[in-house]
Amino acid sequence: MIFSTILNIAYFVMMVLLLFGITIFIHELGHFWVARRLGMRAEVFSIGFGHAVWKKKIDGVLYKVGWIPCGGYVALPQMEPGGGTMEDEEGKTVPLPKIAPWRKILVALAGATGNIILAFILAFIIFWIGKPSSMQENSSMVGFVSTNSPAHEAGLRIGDEVLSVNGKPVTSWEDVLVYGALRDEVDLHVSTPEGEKDIHLLTEKGALGIKGVRGIPGVDGPSYCVVAEPLKDSSAEAAGVLPGDMIVSFSGVELYSIPHLVDLVNAHPNETVPMVVERVSGRETLHVTPSMNKDEDKVMIGVRFDRFHVNKTKLVHPRPSAQIKKHAGLIFKTLRALVTPSEARNAVGAIGGPPMIFQYLWAMLKTSLVMALWFTCLLNVNLAIINLLPIPVLDGGHIVFSLFEMVTRRSVNERFIGGLTAIFAVLLIGAMLFLSYRDIDRWVDMQRQSGGRDSKEAPADGPVPSESEPAPASP
Repeated sequence: MIFSTILNIAYFVMMVLLLFGITIFIHELGHFWVARRLGMRAEVFSIGFGHAVWKKKIDGVLYKVGWIPCGGYVALPQMEPGGGTMEDEEGKTVPLPKIAPWRKILVALAGATGNIILAFILAFIIFWIGKPSSMQENSSMVGFVSTNSPAHEAGLRIGDEVLSVNGKPVTSWEDVLVYGALRDEVDLHVSTPEGEKDIHLLTEKGALGIKGVRGIPGVDGPSYCVVAEPLKDSSAEAAGVLPGDMIVSFSGVELYSIPHLVDLVNAHPNETVPMVVERVSGRETLHVTPSMNKDEDKVMIGVRFDRFHVNKTKLVHPRPSAQIKKHAGLIFKTLRALVTPSEARNAVGAIGGPPMIFQYLWAMLKTSLVMALWFTCLLNVNLAIINLLPIPVLDGGHIVFSLFEMVTRRSVNERFIGGLTAIFAVLLIGAMLFLSYRDIDRWVDMQRQSGGRDSKEAPADGPVPSESEPAPASP
């Protein structure tokens, strides 16, 4: 048992590092390959930062792997101010040949191009194999409304469909989450059985179960009630509930989410009620008896839910272009929010750093390898777009300086570039450290709330925070 657990942990660690490492490797390989083809000098090709755990020099290039797996770099002195130096045949230090601006632009674009190519490859794999279906991706229907919440008081009900948030059309609950996280208040235009209406609500930090991230309190999106496992000696186990079962109705009521099921379970203590589950073989009606669990101190049927509540029996095959468009759309929404005064503060609160990337990748792997590939696709689109921002230190900064040189036919002042680059390098490192600290603090807080349970599973018969594509992380 212990040996099996160690093997599982080793597998997950290896896969997380592999998928993240491939993303970084492809980006740096793009820079390296194009630079060498254009006759530029490369001194270092590194995956990771810090002290090298492995290194080897081949044809004048030092290849190495750093012990901090949060990025990588290719040392191309001709891309930097001054252009770098080299030793000639007589051992004298001489300037390296100057590189035309258009060549620098091609090298700068190559990293993002490599990530987009990899993203499309992953998207084709996901399209071919199929991705577990998620209700929050495909529906903007309200999955749960707490009866003691402001939303319930305002007239929002389970089964209502959100058509727009703050005047912006939405087609999925993920859209609702993103727009809700960016504003202190939201105006929902919803469709109900009685007709369409507008509802004004305030958002709160921590409403989604993530410290510092805003959400609509007491409201959750639609979710599949997918069973991770029935608890030992529980009513669910006795009724024949199996891992992978999807509970579709309880006591004759169609289910919209896990919290919806929890409420219905609480409403039928010590009553034997019908529960319909969906399996590969079809639907079956089981009978369960909710009862008080003394350890959990609540009425339960005794099941744990899949954390990402995806339906593995219903695979969707999204077109590769649609996947890339959706990933890019999320990133552009966040970037737009960062420069919008009314949304910037909340947008900063929703951004994550490297620890969040590793956390999500780990969780996705525990759901399925396809979900991990889907997240890696998102990560590659993220990295490509973020690195093309016109900021010194990033690839976009090199492009801007090279374009200036092409237009004016003179180089940007070396001291100016050097000073600006140093300032932004400090800001970037500071931002990375801040985001990493906040990600770790959030993770500790979530573990405390969940009682340290495995991240794959929700509390037994308990609701989980809504899952969505994470906001773009820092590069």
